Amino acid sequence: MDWIDILGLLAGICTTSAVIPQIRKAWKTEKVEDVSPFMFAILLLGVGMWVVYGILKNDIPIIATNGLSLLLNFLMLYLFLHFKKKKSNTK
Repeated sequence: MDWIDILGLLAGICTTSAVIPQIRKAWKTEKVEDVSPFMFAILLLGVGMWVVYGILKNDIPIIATNGLSLLLNFLMLYLFLHFKKKKSNTK
């Protein structure tokens, strides 16, 4: 692994980890009113395309970091849907 791959991994780790505080907050508080599901849907589309691009280019840093980002953003979207449904069932 050369320095360019290391740079790609570090950049991917930074952008991938950005959603973790939002996931943690939603999980702990079960409040997702301020979360935009549309934004996460667009983000999932873009990150999914990055994964495909990485596969086509055989670029491990792009595949690994965007694959993880895809999973984390799916988790956030799931939490949004789960807690919205839970809140509507308790009314």
